[in-house]
Amino acid sequence: MNTRRTLLVAALAAAVSFSAHAKDPKELVIGTSSGPYADQLKLGIKPILEKQGYKVKLVEFNDYIQPNFALAEGSLDANVFQHIIYLNKFSTDHKLALSELIKIPTAPIAIYSKKHKSLNEVKDGTTIALPNDPTNQARALVLLDQQGWIKLREKTDPLKASERDIAAYNKKIKLLPLEAAQLPRSLQDVDFAFINGNYAVASGLKLKDSLLREKISPAYANLVAIRTADKDKQFAKDIAAAYRSREFLELTNKYFTDYAKTDYQLALEK
Repeated sequence: MNTRRTLLVAALAAAVSFSAHAKDPKELVIGTSSGPYADQLKLGIKPILEKQGYKVKLVEFNDYIQPNFALAEGSLDANVFQHIIYLNKFSTDHKLALSELIKIPTAPIAIYSKKHKSLNEVKDGTTIALPNDPTNQARALVLLDQQGWIKLREKTDPLKASERDIAAYNKKIKLLPLEAAQLPRSLQDVDFAFINGNYAVASGLKLKDSLLREKISPAYANLVAIRTADKDKQFAKDIAAAYRSREFLELTNKYFTDYAKTDYQLALEK
């Protein structure tokens, strides 16, 4: 582990006054990204768990790196910010024993613009910002291919598409990879930007104002991640039950109407 990561995780542990090896089993620390997934926890999941006697502490992160390290090292009991493609790759790359607990209602990645009212306004020299992490960049490239702005090579895996897989530019566009958290701010400088739903909402953008939204596949539905060793513990079962509850479904319908619902929520509605 590098020094920077050690200091960050130590600071987080101190901030939440938490010891992974000697804590009340009814105390939970959940990490999340600022925006809709934090709001889902604050408005829905935390109150449900607190009714069951849990004391829940939420810790918000502004990147996609530290939450998984903090979870693996015991500073968090769960985190909520990523999809299974990202979780599996990150866990494999860093040799972390993390697993999916349950999928959650998810805000789609979408194209936004402050300079254009339509995707038809694309022209030679148009600048397009997109995520620089491999899994989310693949989502953006697939949408660009579907839109006809680029052509991906035949047999390209849509879950692993990269700029190397671009066979042709049907529009002479310029792609600008940026960290996902920086994409909302890039709207001042670029023509269009692909922005993850959580960062879009956190920055004040509305999903309904996007120019194009992906249709979320199960691979890109966000999830609750926990340490693999904790999958059968009671707190994990209670977190999953809170998301599956009718109470949380009602909150989703009230505050997160443009989000892709989960299979268990769609089943409840039937």
